[in-house]
Amino acid sequence: MFGGLGSLMSLLGNPEKLKNEMAKFQEQVGRLTAEGTAGGGVVTVKVNGRFEMLGCTLSADAAKLYDKEMVEDLIVAATNQAMAKVRELLAAESAKMAGNLGLPPGMLGGLPGLG
Repeated sequence: MFGGLGSLMSLLGNPEKLKNEMAKFQEQVGRLTAEGTAGGGVVTVKVNGRFEMLGCTLSADAAKLYDKEMVEDLIVAATNQAMAKVRELLAAESAKMAGNLGLPPGMLGGLPGLG
């Protein structure tokens, strides 16, 4: 239970390593992207690791197949799917960062966007 506490205390004594790992993590977060789709590919949304929407694509048939309200709902669904995928990617990256710092993966769970 307290095995990671010694690693954390050691890490606090090495702020340069912590700073370097956080910089690498932030750089990686900026490169992460995920896509979500809805309506069988009618809507595709792409987001990045900072939870910013990078794009939204509608198929050529979107307006023919669905009314405006349905397309809006599909955009929301695709966005939520993409955001969930980004959360999974961020969790994996934070676990890698924890490993690089000699910490158990759960140790970073309390930090925003980590764990």
